[in-house]
Order: sequence, then structure tokens, then C-alpha cells
Amino acid sequence: MACNFADLYEHSADAVPDRTAVIEGPRRLTFAQLDARANRLAHHLSAAGAGPGTHIGFHMHNSIETLETLLGCYKIRAVPVNINYRYRAEELRYVYDNADLEMAVHHRCYAPLIEEIRAQLPTLRHTLVVEDDQGGAGVPSSSVSYEAALESASSDRDFGPRSADDHFIMYTGGTTGLPKGVIWRQEDMWRVLGGGIDFYTGEPVADEYQQSRAGAQNSSPMTWFVLPPLIHAAAMMPTFTALWSGNTVLFQPRFDPVEVWQVVARERPHVLVVTGDAIARPLVDSYRAAPVDASSLISIGSGAAQLTQPVKNALLELFPNTLVTESIGSSETGFGGIGFARKDDDPARAPRVTTGRGALVVDDAGQPVAPGGEGWVAKTGNVPIGYYKDPVKTGELFRTVDGVRMVITDDRARVESDGSVTLIGRGNMVINTGGEKVFPEEVEATVKAHPAVYDAVVIGVPHERWGELVAAVVSAAESEIDFTALEEHVRARLAGYKLPRRIWVADTVARTPSGKPDYRWAKAYVAERTPDHEAG
Repeated sequence: MACNFADLYEHSADAVPDRTAVIEGPRRLTFAQLDARANRLAHHLSAAGAGPGTHIGFHMHNSIETLETLLGCYKIRAVPVNINYRYRAEELRYVYDNADLEMAVHHRCYAPLIEEIRAQLPTLRHTLVVEDDQGGAGVPSSSVSYEAALESASSDRDFGPRSADDHFIMYTGGTTGLPKGVIWRQEDMWRVLGGGIDFYTGEPVADEYQQSRAGAQNSSPMTWFVLPPLIHAAAMMPTFTALWSGNTVLFQPRFDPVEVWQVVARERPHVLVVTGDAIARPLVDSYRAAPVDASSLISIGSGAAQLTQPVKNALLELFPNTLVTESIGSSETGFGGIGFARKDDDPARAPRVTTGRGALVVDDAGQPVAPGGEGWVAKTGNVPIGYYKDPVKTGELFRTVDGVRMVITDDRARVESDGSVTLIGRGNMVINTGGEKVFPEEVEATVKAHPAVYDAVVIGVPHERWGELVAAVVSAAESEIDFTALEEHVRARLAGYKLPRRIWVADTVARTPSGKPDYRWAKAYVAERTPDHEAG
């Protein structure tokens, strides 16, 4: 079996060529049309010197062209590398350089930043510019127009054989330190996050054609509305899973909750993909202000970031016939498990999931933890090759224990009596206050459960006596925050040492494009300001 991402897509294009593959605004492409345009891009990149193993950055927000770029790269066995479009010049220079990018495809609005750092990137030799409606004008003289490149290239699918060993790279991190490139074999990524292993049964599919076969036999394909950015695996892999199964994907260039509901009412999608509160809460607020017919929604699935209990409650109240799911995983592990939202659960309780195939919780020595114990989330079976150009970090996380290769993450978890797993938080973000360990995620969930708080990020700040104090940057829901009431709310649910002792109020709490807390931003924010509240 090839099990290459391009092969898996081509199987669907052959099975359902006239079915709609992708929708963006008024634009629609069938599977055959998307395949032909991706072929054109692949031929252009090949003519420019790209081939197996060439690293090509995609510096883009969600669009049909973003999807074409991914497919076009995979068709010639090149490696598309995700670029966070919120990065500024120095952050971009680091990732472009660290990833050894030789080419890049980017939306026009990002051209000024790329031109600013281009002289510092000696390996970057070819760039394509995609038109957008986000600002900017013209194509830099050092770049080529994307559409002009496609017009002059062949649409034939005449590429050589591919391999399951072809690389998939996902740059992750940047919220607490420098971004890291996680390298996967494409078959392994397909197995853990693309449907190559059934998410619910844990059984591997029969062959590389099973998804496209099932899609062709399904006379009522579904539409998946993918809201997170394709630069994150939480969006990219649901997109590919849908396409490999003959379903339709729906994109919106920029997240606008009002527009999302208008699109839902117009296009009638069945699956809504979100990442935690950062996307789900604005959707709840917008829907309450202006409800639409959302009866088509069968499932709302969240991954990569936490849904807090008040948001789960709201989703279940507003959409009682819709299944709300929450998945855990990471760029290092892929799919780790899935849970189903329940109403009125303890807001301080972290996500609880049934683990996926190969997922487990281990102690410091890599041995499985018994029910009732705590340890680190780990994954065996289909795991990454390691970190790009970082053998030290690769050696720390990727280990062989009793002859079994596994990745042991920084995610702390507890094994419940029924075998399910409760995610506690990231070990590299733990706050050590007076010898007590506090996981920010638990405190964030509790603080955000207070009705006066719209969003929150919890961090540790230096303290002479205790080492660190628990602190929070919050934004208000509507009116001013009653700090006394907030303190009582937290104390009623968490131990006293977990109470945020210093609180800063910001107009907006910054998050990454995928919706994860931006801890670097929070630390910089508090370093420059006096707290708005200090607990006694």
C-alpha cells in the first residue's frame, strides 16, 4: 500500500470525480477539478526544481488554494511546512530558516513580511503569491503569480510512484518556546489522525481504498465545516479525513462567528470542527444574538484546545440534537482519545476521554500507570520519526521501553477506575508555588466558569518566598469583574494554593491561530503592567 496523502486523495477523485470536494464562499470545486488544479501546481513546482523531500512553506490562511498547495506538494513527494501567519518578522525568519524552506506559497497580504526577511533566507529560491481580499497590492518582483503558474502548467496526473515513508512535517509550539518541526511518515499520520485506524473501534482499515470505496457507496455525503486554520493538524487532518472518504469540506478565510452561522444556514453542513472555547464561545454568543437554522449539524467536534463546562452546557442547550465531542492529542502523538460532552459536569474537571489505539499513561520510567494513578500521556504504535534538526529533544520524548518504541509527552493525565483518562495539563507549564504543583489548564477552566469572565490564561509569576505565584490574565464577559466573587467561586472548587493571587484584566486574551493559550503573550503582558487585583 502506498498510503501517501496524494494517493489517498486521488482514490477519491477517481471514485467520485463529479462530487463537490471543497466550498469557499461562492467558489466550488469538484474532486476532479481540485485534482486537476493540484496537478497543475505540482507540475509548476516540479519545473521550478522541487521534488522528493523539498521543503515548501505554505504561509496561508484557509482557502481553496491552501488545500491545492498541500495536495500539489504531496503529489511530487515534496514536504509542505505550515507557517503561522500571525508570526512577525523575527519569528518568521526563525521558522523559514529552521525548516530549510526552498520554496513558499503565500497569500498576498503576507508578502511585505516575507520580503522584509527574504535577504536573510539564502535557501528560499522560489515563491508563489496567491491573491486574497486581506489587503496589499501586486506581486513582488521576486515572486510568481499563483494563477499564472497554474495556467501555464499541465493538468495531467503523470507523476511517479510515491511512498508511505514520504514525510509529513507539522511545526508546533511557539506558545512557550521556539517552534519545533515534528516529522511523521505519511502512513503513520494517516493511521493516527486520518482514518487509517477507525477512531471509534480502533481497528485498522482494510486497505488504502477502503475510505474512497465507502465514500463512493454513500449516496448522502456529509459536509464538514472546518473553522480552525489549516496550518494546524486539528484542521488539516479532519479536512483530509473528509476528502479521503468522499465528503465535502467547507472553508472560511477568516473566523467571523456571524458569518459562520450565515454559512451554516446557507450550506447546511453536518459537521462543525472547532478548537476549544476560542472558537466555540464566540459562536455561542453570536448564535444567541441572531439564531439561524442550524438543524443540519449532526456533530460539533473540538480538538487541540479545551472546551470549558459553561461552553459545553451552552452548546448542548442550543443544539440538543447535536453530538458534542472533545478529542485529545498533539502533533507528537496524533489522536489520543475522544470524549463526549455532558451537561452540568464539574467545571474544574479536565477533559475525560476513552483512549485511542496505542495511547496510554506511563510513569517516569515509561511503565503503564494503574487505575487511580497519574503519569504522562504516551503513544505506541504509529509514532513520529522525531523532531526536525533536534536530536536532543527527540531523545527526550521518543524512547524505547521494553523493546517498544513510544513517545512520552509533557501532558499529565490520570487513569480513572473505568480505564478512561482525565487530562490534567502540560507538565512544561506547571506552576511550582511553595512546593505545590499547579496545572494552568485546571485553573483556567475554573476561572472561565465564572459568568463575569469571558476568557483567561493562567501563568506563574516570580515570587521571592514561594518561587512562583499563580496569576491570571482575564477578559470580562460584559461588565466589570467582582474580584471577591471570583475568588469565592475559585475557592469553592479548588484548593487555596491554586487561587490566582494576581489578576490582570485585558480587553482581549491573546490566543494562537488554533485557539490555544498564548503563554508567551501573557508573560509579556504582565511584565509590563501593574496587576488589577491582588488577593490577600
